[in-house]
Amino acid sequence: MITVDEPRPVIDHAAVISRMIEACREAIAEREADLCDLDRAIGDGDHGTNLRRGLDALAAESRQLATMPPADALMAAGTTLVMNIGGAAGPLYGTLLLELGAALRRTSNWPNALSQAVAAVARRGKSSTGEKTLLDVLYPLSDEVIRHTPLHLLAQHVQGFAEMTIDMKAMRGRASFLGERSIGHMDPGAASCALLAATICRELTEAGIE
Repeated sequence: MITVDEPRPVIDHAAVISRMIEACREAIAEREADLCDLDRAIGDGDHGTNLRRGLDALAAESRQLATMPPADALMAAGTTLVMNIGGAAGPLYGTLLLELGAALRRTSNWPNALSQAVAAVARRGKSSTGEKTLLDVLYPLSDEVIRHTPLHLLAQHVQGFAEMTIDMKAMRGRASFLGERSIGHMDPGAASCALLAATICRELTEAGIE
């Protein structure tokens, strides 16, 4: 008996980009106060507000971004975040998207492109894993993507990466001045990174992209 594979559904990338941006904006808006509370414990308390401002600016550009090829949209989004998110988060999140877009212009391999982008964030922040930053989410997330872990599973356990920063001593940024007193608090950058990563993984899964 001859079987014919069912054709894959056509993915509307423009719609996916728009929904992803809006979902991220909503996620940050909902958790803005929580992220500020985390930042207030070991920083200056404005992480959630800064991210909301950046995501609001990104949402205002979503229609234009949705018309671009993915690599170009990522680079444009990165520039918007750099210009609109205050503190250290703007350059770090902006670098992630800028470098991811640049890597995707060179290769169609998303896992490798993500790995290159995460390495660029580490260089920009002069940091690595174990130093209580968003890299403690980005590095294990990138490793799971390289292993082809299904995105719906990543969405479920990426929060665990952020929670691992609770027992870490901050080595970078304002929190590093607290020394041992930074232990016992989740890093706000790791928390927001996990939140955004989970949101993106869920949106991609719903769009049929694994």
